[in-house]
Amino acid sequence: MKTNTAQTEHRVLVENIRTPVSASDEEVFAEARRRIRACRVLSAPSQVEMHRKSIDARRKELSFVCSVWASVSCGADATPERLQKSGIRFSDSEPLELPVGTESMSGRPVIVGFGPAGIFCGLLLAECGFRPLILERGGSVDERIRAVERFSVTGELDTSTNIQFGAGGAGTFSDGKLTTRIGDGRCRYVLERLHELGAPADILWKAKPHIGTDILRDVIRRADERIRSLGGEIRYHAKAEEITATDLVVGRERIPFGALILACGHSARDLYGELIAGGFAIEAKPFSVGVRVEHLQSDMDHAMYGDYAGKYGLIHADYAISYRSGDRGAYSFCMCPGGEVVAAASEEGGVVTNGMSNRNRDGRNANAAIAVSVHPSDFGGTPLGAIEYQRNLERAAFRAGGEDYSAPCQTIGDFLRGTSGTEASRIQPTYRGGQVRYTDFHNILPGYVCSMLEAGFRQFGKKIRGFDADDVPMTGVETRTSAPLRILRHEDSLTAPLYDRIYPCGEGAGYAGGIMSAAVDGIRVAQAILARYRRVSAEE
Repeated sequence: MKTNTAQTEHRVLVENIRTPVSASDEEVFAEARRRIRACRVLSAPSQVEMHRKSIDARRKELSFVCSVWASVSCGADATPERLQKSGIRFSDSEPLELPVGTESMSGRPVIVGFGPAGIFCGLLLAECGFRPLILERGGSVDERIRAVERFSVTGELDTSTNIQFGAGGAGTFSDGKLTTRIGDGRCRYVLERLHELGAPADILWKAKPHIGTDILRDVIRRADERIRSLGGEIRYHAKAEEITATDLVVGRERIPFGALILACGHSARDLYGELIAGGFAIEAKPFSVGVRVEHLQSDMDHAMYGDYAGKYGLIHADYAISYRSGDRGAYSFCMCPGGEVVAAASEEGGVVTNGMSNRNRDGRNANAAIAVSVHPSDFGGTPLGAIEYQRNLERAAFRAGGEDYSAPCQTIGDFLRGTSGTEASRIQPTYRGGQVRYTDFHNILPGYVCSMLEAGFRQFGKKIRGFDADDVPMTGVETRTSAPLRILRHEDSLTAPLYDRIYPCGEGAGYAGGIMSAAVDGIRVAQAILARYRRVSAEE
């Protein structure tokens, strides 16, 4: 290859490589190399690796759509415009920015919550020498496993350690899904760090990466160990209370802080109440409520893949669907192939559902929340009104389920006909091993939610064969799709108004919606702290 200037090393991305689903990864790489040769201004790649791989099931003939990283040399004649004609673009990754501040921190940074936001904020601060103290109201991973299993079997709820509270946050008992709609360069950093902590390598290139609940538990354990090894401290069963501008209370201990990161998670209702009473600027925001639907995974595989189902090593099918009417929408949320519906209550006298899948996604059923948008005007527009709205639905579900944490259940056929009592047979509900009570969700959910669910199911049945089949069971209620409020913060400093050293963070503060975006927000807050404060030496 001839160039006019000295060669320089670059990383390029070869995009939109379409192959049959029978093609191997090596065939994908061969096509990437062919395109690089064809553009005539790049050297033969010294290394290629998968960047993204997805299945396109929209056509009769299924195909993979891939993009590939390649390390190449090039000169000045390799312009972005010239590469674009071959479906190639420069994609040199930038290292994570680690600014250095000058202000002295009056005490150690304290993080409230050890979910994705708290974990990634804590990791970055610890690696930069700040030795954070992390306060988690729930228990360790192993304590959580025992508490969740006990609740599932006996109905004995531990209100401090459950699917919502404890090491790793609510995501620890989900699917470990890492999909996100945010276009932030920190996402790659999050994936790479999760892989370093034990997540499978394919999260680095799959279009819809997931870790799996069973593997994610070990990732959380390693994150705990990493932070501690760098001088950080993690206290479990440490519920934060009485937060002021300079300190907070845990048990009988008053703990001062140099900076406080509020990464409390979306279910910390008691803490929300204290913050509201303490004068923090908090506003209600839209959220969603609905039910969990379950289908046979084999039915979904055939509906999405047709004759390709079960062939060529295709992963189990998932889906993302939505329907809109006026100012409301109904949409799928947290779809779990080969998973189960889990009991996610964190308060006594309430029933909450969520979805979970292990790494292999080898369960008989697929499940997903079908959620309907709720506007602030639906609950009086206040943060406390939002919390009470969720709580009232959970209590109504508890009563309809027989007041023993069984979940209310109804088939889609009954729901659409306005009848009740038909029990599921072909598709067995998985909530607590089938502990459900058949009832009518029209008596639990508001009328506008039911109307949107009815319209949504009919539309979804037109898009995915069998989605609205008569015997599909739905359990509920799903109320914890996101935080119902936002703890306000300044756009530039990320600190709370009137609280110069307090940083609202993550999903619980209303700035994220899932593992990936919460982790990214935790990193953003850590970077804001690094930019403000000078780093602490080992002797200090």
